[in-house]
Amino acid sequence: MNERGNYFRIARDQWQDFYTPGNTPLTQAELDNIKSLNDRISMKDVTDVYVPLCHLIHLYMKDFESLTLSKGLFLHRYVKMPPFIIGIAGSVAVGKSTTARLLQTLLDRLFKHQTVQLITTDGFLYPNAVLEERGIMDRKGFPESYDMEKLIDVLNEVKSGKENIPIPKYSHDVYDIVEGEHELIDSPDILIVEGINTLQLPANQQIYVSDFFDLSIFVDADPKLVEKWYLERFESLLDTAFKDPDNYYYDYAVGDRKAALAMAEDVWKNINLKNLEEYILPTRGRADIILHKAKHHIIDEIFLRKY
Repeated sequence: MNERGNYFRIARDQWQDFYTPGNTPLTQAELDNIKSLNDRISMKDVTDVYVPLCHLIHLYMKDFESLTLSKGLFLHRYVKMPPFIIGIAGSVAVGKSTTARLLQTLLDRLFKHQTVQLITTDGFLYPNAVLEERGIMDRKGFPESYDMEKLIDVLNEVKSGKENIPIPKYSHDVYDIVEGEHELIDSPDILIVEGINTLQLPANQQIYVSDFFDLSIFVDADPKLVEKWYLERFESLLDTAFKDPDNYYYDYAVGDRKAALAMAEDVWKNINLKNLEEYILPTRGRADIILHKAKHHIIDEIFLRKY
């Protein structure tokens, strides 16, 4: 990893010794409900990696709160505490959605006086009709397929303390924005923003999404492993999509399985891998924390930014 000179490189067994948790605030059934399709994560992962990570996040939050208070003292006025925003980035199929949902649940349980919300940048993809009109449907997931100005406006409203902010709703079942449906961001103390593009630097904008983050996390793994996980997840999707004719994957599920898998391999090579190499991996060195995954989705190393 080229960025390792800027990071403390911490093996899993060292990391788990930095904080000794009491009772894990999560049951196995809850964990099973949180994890994404085909993702593998155990209660030991929660105890060894994620609970210590939550307490490190708490240290960042205390520093953030102290600075906000100091600003108020300097200005001789009350300064409202803005939401603490955590950005989570990484490749398709690397497990960042599981990480985001798990952190949301753990932070909510561990810090009971804090309200925690989670949004994904999928909601800021342009609708498929717009992508088709612009001729970039095959670039879905690339920087130009997102309405980054809208996402930046939303994060600015969050930091400004605006209540009940509507954001578009995305459905992975239909692979598109759900017209007329929204989710609401309602003045959380902590907002988690998850997506492949959260650390990217669009060329034509003066303000970046990451400017609003108080902490950023990159979920990392060798691209060959991610490809394996992507194809395994695709097969799992086919095993369930045949039950629902409205599901985006239905035609692949009821059709020739070899042809469907060949299509998925092509999508990985020409879209997801290209996006990963050209736009996602180059942002890894901007993260405050890198969670590195090895075989079987196990986090074996954590990289913590030195400065």
